[in-house]
Amino acid sequence: MDTLILQRPQTEKTATSAAGIGIAICLLVFQNSSLLANDIGGLTGISEGIVQLQEQTVNQEELFNKEIINKYHNLHINEVDKGVKHIRMVKYYNGKPVRINVVEVSQTVNDELKIEPAIASDKLFGRRKISGIADRENAMVAINGGYFKPQTGTPLGTLMINKKVYTGPIYDRVAIGFFDDGYDMARLKLDAKIATNRGELKIDNINQPRMLSTHVIVYTPDWGTVSPKTPTYGIQAVIKDGKLVKTSYGQCEIPENGYVIVGPESRISQFLTARRFNLDVKMSPDWKGVNHILSGGPYLVKEGEIFVDMTAEKLGSVGGRNPRTAIGYTADNHLILITADGREGASVGLTLNELAGLMKQLGCVNAMNLDGGGSTVMYVNGQVVNKPAVQGGIPLSHTLVIRKDYRISKI
Repeated sequence: MDTLILQRPQTEKTATSAAGIGIAICLLVFQNSSLLANDIGGLTGISEGIVQLQEQTVNQEELFNKEIINKYHNLHINEVDKGVKHIRMVKYYNGKPVRINVVEVSQTVNDELKIEPAIASDKLFGRRKISGIADRENAMVAINGGYFKPQTGTPLGTLMINKKVYTGPIYDRVAIGFFDDGYDMARLKLDAKIATNRGELKIDNINQPRMLSTHVIVYTPDWGTVSPKTPTYGIQAVIKDGKLVKTSYGQCEIPENGYVIVGPESRISQFLTARRFNLDVKMSPDWKGVNHILSGGPYLVKEGEIFVDMTAEKLGSVGGRNPRTAIGYTADNHLILITADGREGASVGLTLNELAGLMKQLGCVNAMNLDGGGSTVMYVNGQVVNKPAVQGGIPLSHTLVIRKDYRISKI
């Protein structure tokens, strides 16, 4: 894990799951019906459409395979699944080797793939080795995610899974959004408030360790069973089913159907007589339709150009030559995951600028750094394929996993 200093004061998919259902129904008609095609006016046209769709899918897979062979010429390429390739390489920087693993993914080729973050346990407090998380998720591929607090495993930065916000952004750091038809990348800001009949209370973060005593932070059941300590001159307000049920200067139990507001008494006290509380959490930019969000930082590639904004994202402590993990995507919506081993003679690691150059070389139009150092780890088909300093990698807060969506494939 990189040491962090918390400072104080879109191409369309050609075959959707709905199309897959339609194909399955049509195939059943062909197999089970005693009617002849020429007895049903439109059946021949349906048959031709199915064949064309199947041929188009095959052509896309062939094109993807050819692109991979051309891009990674003379390198060891392993097919993990349809539309998922694992590539090993060694590159030299200033005459010194760096051992690199790449996974390139096309959901256009394989719309059964599901790509999403996964946390170590059912709460944000907890860590687990990547193999344990991957096994639980039935994942074919997994990499370590963003930054986290090593003492507790709490993710430091935006994390959304299945449209549910687990944690809010820190220092508006860059994050990647996962949509039904592709990806987006931007620096995110939290736009959250609690609306009451006595006005609106601005919320500074969700389920994050406190950095400023002036911040108002909401802690949901995902944080754990009990809220953190109250800041100096602070207070806690427990909201359950939209109503205030308790105030305290100490820690409080977090209700399953509610949350705890923790912050300065001067900002919260005027709302303690309100009759109703409604938590409204949004992000800016407003990514409509986003399914998952994973935070990292800094940027590596932005709109096709190398762009490393380490200082702007307050990530000066992650510079230097280190083991690295990165994520990006190409103009044709190929997702690219990379790990680079470091801190050993056989693999010296990468600087952020070198990592940015590599991501651009591989065709990324947008790319960002993830947690690195001791956290850098990649898992493919049941085994860790890179060589982290700790065998199997250190226990992680959260990962990004790729697996089959069996709800689609079993239809």
